[in-house]
This record gives sequence, structure tokens and C-alpha cells, in this order.
Amino acid sequence: MTTKVADFALADGIDIDRLRSDYQRDGHARIGPFLTDAAARALAAHLDTREDWRIVLNSDEKLFEIDRPTAQSMTPQQWGALNQAVHEAARHGFQFRYGSIRVPDEEQARRQSSHLLDAFVRFMTGPEVLALVRAITGSEAIGFADGQATRYVSGDFLTGHDDGVAGKNRHAAYVFGLTEGWRTEWGGLLMFHGADGSFSGRAPAFNRLDLFRVPQLHSVSYVAPSAGAARTSVTGWFRSAMG
Repeated sequence: MTTKVADFALADGIDIDRLRSDYQRDGHARIGPFLTDAAARALAAHLDTREDWRIVLNSDEKLFEIDRPTAQSMTPQQWGALNQAVHEAARHGFQFRYGSIRVPDEEQARRQSSHLLDAFVRFMTGPEVLALVRAITGSEAIGFADGQATRYVSGDFLTGHDDGVAGKNRHAAYVFGLTEGWRTEWGGLLMFHGADGSFSGRAPAFNRLDLFRVPQLHSVSYVAPSAGAARTSVTGWFRSAMG
């Protein structure tokens, strides 16, 4: 499937003043709807048909990826051992497991790609979106966005972290939800952690973009076995040029 950046458009009626107030007060704002309905549904359908999802997980500082053929060849015993190792690591440190499709960081590679996902990330780094995000966050230094598709299914999660990585120049993070009919009790909540032990959460929602300040401690809660769908989204950061 091919597309142009022009195939994506922001939804009408985005209330910048309210969103700016939310962001200044909470370090977080939810824009919804974010895209036109047709554009959001096209992107969701595209991701639903992709077969190049990889399971990504970490062991301390090391990243591991499991492609579709490898996942299909693993025995129940191998999956059991992997799940045990992941859960044990999550008890005391930073740990994650979820599905991912990465988007190239290089602008030229994105432009040469025929995938709708890559075109969406190009749209996110275009002038209309950048102007909106700068207005909400108050950060004029933001110059581009990166991104990847993420998919959380039963047993997936992401423990607490703040996205503050030296040299990445991240000003704000985003999570663009593409799942309809999600029930809060299924988990997969975007959780914001307070220094006093308090927390607040946002359930996945279709065509809603959560924008939040970096650094800020947050996590994605464990997806329950009862979840009736995959938690699909596009995530990334709004950044300034390195240097």
C-alpha cells in the first residue's frame, strides 16, 4: 500500500487552549480525535495486515527480537521458560515485552518506503503536527518525530521508566491509540507515576493521541489473559536535532 503525507489530516475541532492547559498542569494531554476517522481507520487496517511484527524484550541492557518464524517454531516449554525469565526480571528492574514494527530514523528511508506506517511518521514530523505539538507543549525546540508501531497482547507489559536518555533530545512522548472497544480491566493502561506513590492511568482508545512530557515516570500495565483484542498503537518521541 502506498500513500502520500497528504493522505493524513488532523481532525477538526482540536482545542489547543484546553490541551495546553492540561499539559502545563499534568505534564500530559490527550488529543481526540487526532486524525480524520478515515485516516485513522486506514492506518489501523494497515497494521492489522502487517506480518513483520517482532516480539521485543530486554535482558538488562540488551535488546532481543523474536521474528514471526522463530515465534511459531518455539515449543510450549520454550515459551514457558521465556515467560518465567521475563516475569522474574520484572520483579526488581526495568523490563518489557511487546510487539513492534520499527520505522527507519533516516528521512530518506522513510520517503522511499511504501508502507502507510512510515508515511504516518513522516506526517508526525510535518509542519502541521509540529506546530500543534509546539503550541501544546510550549517547546519551540521540537524539530522532528520518530516512531514505531507497538502491539501488546496477553502477558505483555512495560515497567516504569522516564524516557530520559542522554543525547536523544526528547522533549515529549506520544502514544497514538488504534484499538477500539478496549475494556479498562484488560490492562494495557498508560500509567503515570507520582513521586508520592500516587498514579493515574489512561485506557487505550481509538484515534486518541496521548502527549506527555519527558522525563516523566510512566509504564504500560500488564495485559490480562482475558483481553479480547491487541492493544495497537504508534509510539515515539518529539525531539530536537542533536548537537
